[in-house]
Formats: sequence, structure tokens, C-alpha cells
Amino acid sequence: MSNQNKIIAIVGGGPGGLTLARLLQIKGEQVKVYERDLNKEVRVQGATLDLHVDSGLAALEKAGLMNAFKASYRPGAEKMRIVDKNATIRYDEHRESTNEGFGGKFSRPEIDRGPLRNMLLESLHPGTVVWDSHFLAMSRQGDGWQLFFKNNTSAYADLVIGADGANSGIRPYVTPIQSFYSGVSVVDGNVYHSEKSTPVIHHLLKGGKIFAMGNCKDLIVSSKGDGSLNFYASCKTEEGWVKNGGIDFSDKSQVLQWFKKEFSGWGNIWLELFENASPPYIPRTLYCMPLDQFWDPLPNLTLLGDAAHLMPPFAGEGVNMAMLDALELSECLDWNEVQKSIASYEENMRKRGAEAAQASLENAEWMHSENALNLMLDMFKSV
Repeated sequence: MSNQNKIIAIVGGGPGGLTLARLLQIKGEQVKVYERDLNKEVRVQGATLDLHVDSGLAALEKAGLMNAFKASYRPGAEKMRIVDKNATIRYDEHRESTNEGFGGKFSRPEIDRGPLRNMLLESLHPGTVVWDSHFLAMSRQGDGWQLFFKNNTSAYADLVIGADGANSGIRPYVTPIQSFYSGVSVVDGNVYHSEKSTPVIHHLLKGGKIFAMGNCKDLIVSSKGDGSLNFYASCKTEEGWVKNGGIDFSDKSQVLQWFKKEFSGWGNIWLELFENASPPYIPRTLYCMPLDQFWDPLPNLTLLGDAAHLMPPFAGEGVNMAMLDALELSECLDWNEVQKSIASYEENMRKRGAEAAQASLENAEWMHSENALNLMLDMFKSV
């Protein structure tokens, strides 16, 4: 069976979904990406992304976008300073000499989310992304699906790929398996014009990353190419703490008080972040899909990225697994044996996802232990 007149719908315009769209279009497929954001001008929040040679970068290479990536990534942004709770530097990658270079086995070049999305968008045929398309539901229609969106529009597709993240609306059509709470939560904040707004932290950051550890808690700060910074304050909490804690995360003073209480004993230097961040802060309870999850393959529906194998972010594998999913799915897809090709993709995808999730859970545990700082330092000294 040829792909003539076959329509593929990708629900979700994150890195995984957009990478898949690019790879499928190279193969001559008809693809639409349905994205809930109002338009491409919506600010992309979150920390920077480090892409790995055998996953994220491999997908970009196959997509013919490596030159575009090299023009957009930020050399040196991956350099890390490990500090204690009082911001005393205990390890400084800025002082380390390396001959690794771009594309080496262990290189993990950093790129901001916005430039990565723009690069992927510009690689697609005009009109590929249908903005303001918040998925609502879908129903079977013939051998395919009719998708319905909150803006009262609908669309038909012969094959649907759910790339719509942690709270995927597509996943329940594939499997009832749900995620479990990892035991760790984060508060995510952004500071704009950090050199002016948070000069002390900006100087400590030095255009790279800060990992601060102490009292079973972490604070991770990342510089961004637009002069802003992003930070995650993470700790172990009860699962329902966001709903039951009575904190208004749009109120800077309440979040500041939360930090002072939760991170009691940490140096005052960190208050600069919470005093100057632009609300709202985003609280995130971190979930993970079961490592042994399984479902029977369908002939016209599958998943990638967080929709398939959600995991905590403590191994840096989320975006890389999503982009590798896109690469492998694009290479597996065969219209003559659609269900068989989806089955092959999903078997390998679940295995890879489980291995990455296991590493993420293990990292989440030791990074929030009493000895986290020493364990982190030992890890880097052994490299």
C-alpha cells in the first residue's frame, strides 16, 4: 500500500512532534501538526536542552538540520558549576580543559527551547502546523480517526501520533496505564534580564548552569541566550502538596515565603532569584510511567515522548528520547504493514524509555539525599 492520500496527524508541536513531522515530510508523507499554542510567537518557557549524540543529535542529522543546529546552539552553555547551599563553588567546569569538541561521544551541546522550535518550524512545509488546536477528543472513522479540537474545528487522519506530553489527551485511546508519583516536586521560575535583575546569580552562572545541593534539596539554574535564566527548586514532597498547600504561585511573596521555609538553612544569595522572578511560578509534581508498561499495538495510533514514557528530568533524557522516538518511528513506518511497523517501533521505544526512566528515578533519589553533594562531586571527579 502506498502513502498516496494517506494523512498523518501529529498531536503536539514540541521537539518530538516537530522532528517527526520533518522526518516524515522528507519521506513524502502528508503531515499535519496540531498544536494547542495560539501561534508560533508564544514564548517558550523552561530550561535549556542538552542534545545527545546518539539520540537528539542523531535525529537532527537525519533531518538534515545539523548545520542549522550548529548556528543556533550555545557553546559553553553546558558548563556547570556545582555549589553547596551557600553557593560555595565545589566544582567548576569553566576551569576544566577539554578537547572533546562538538559532536564528540560525550558532548551535550545546549540549545534554548525557542530557537530549537523555530529551527524545526522553519524546516516544515508552510501550513504544516495548525495553531490554536487544543485536542478535545477523537472517534473512529473508517480505518482512521476524526479529531475534534476546543476551537470547534475537526480533522481526519489515517494515522494519529500522540506527541502531546505528560498530560496527553491521546494516550487514553492507546492504553489505560497511568503514571505514578516520583516523590519529588519542583517549583519552576524565570528571571528576565538576569544581568540587571539578579547580578550576583548571573555572575555565578557565567553563561552556563548551576547545580546547588544541600539538606536533601536541589536548585538548578540555567542561563538562556535571550539574557534570561530559568531555575528549578526541587525537593521531596507529598503528592498533593500543590493542591493542599494553600500557595498562590502567581503571588511572588507567597512563593518567597515557601522557599524560605522549605529551603531553611540555605544562604540568602538564593533569595535574589525568588525576589526577582517574573510570576507565575510553575509548580510541578514529577511523575513517571511504569517501567514495565505494555499495550497491544494499534494499526492507526501510537505515541512518542512524554505521552509514551514520561519520566522525571534528572537524567536529561526526556527531549532526547522524544526525538529518537521520532527518528525510529519515521524509519519504521510502512504503509504495507502499518500495525506491524508500529509494533516494532513501540517495543523498542518502551524498552529505551524504561531504561532512561530507571536512570532518572535513581538520579532523583540520590540527588535528594543527605549526601547528594558529595555523590555529585565524586561522579564528576571520576569522569
